[in-house]
Amino acid sequence: MMFDLTGRVALLTGASRGMGLAMAEALAEHGATVVISSRTQEDLDRAAAAINAKQTGRAVPIAANVGKKDDIARLVEAARDQAGAIDILVGNAGVNPYFGPTSEISDEAYEKTMQANVQSNLWLASLVAPDMIAKGSGSMMFTSSIGAFKASTTLGTYGMSKLALIGLVRNLAVEYGPSGIRVNAICPGLVRTEFARKLWEDPGVEQRISNDIPLRRLGEPEDFRGLAVYLASDASRYMTGQALTVCGGSNMWT
Repeated sequence: MMFDLTGRVALLTGASRGMGLAMAEALAEHGATVVISSRTQEDLDRAAAAINAKQTGRAVPIAANVGKKDDIARLVEAARDQAGAIDILVGNAGVNPYFGPTSEISDEAYEKTMQANVQSNLWLASLVAPDMIAKGSGSMMFTSSIGAFKASTTLGTYGMSKLALIGLVRNLAVEYGPSGIRVNAICPGLVRTEFARKLWEDPGVEQRISNDIPLRRLGEPEDFRGLAVYLASDASRYMTGQALTVCGGSNMWT
């Protein structure tokens, strides 16, 4: 019963495919109504239809661009209208428009990265918090990365944004904790998603798997299903302000 999400409403961004969709499917499987969002309505409609065809809960597809504050406000309002007050927030959307040294990044790429990966999650949290405060409970989780824990000559700015996101999570945990709201970060290693395709298709990745990942495989979106249910449910009712690393063991030496 501690994993039962019946009657709860979850809002997920970046949820038309990959990790976000896997987490949405799991939450619906455990009884939640899931409002799934990404930029493309057609992709969301397909994802929602698949969830609604087989799960205990139901899915509501609402397109939005997390890089735009007005879009996020519209998303939250539409989620309330179509599904009800929000109990669970999964901020999974993110961008990485630039590969290369941080010292050479353009202002436009830097601002886009920070706004989508950090500030948009602050907007989301601020907008859904009143629902949770009114109930005296709620769970927020945000997708960070193991890139937050180390420097990189190619993904440095992305890692910086994900480290800032962990900082945001900790501060929200402190601020919302007295209202019964828990806030945590999920830090994936390399996961076989479309978003990370350029990384896992690299010719050297097989050697990395053999040398650096104790479980000897890359992550898969399905590896995050149970974690999402755990963080959303009463099973994690005394956990907040944490950064949970899910990387097959690759990060334990960092």
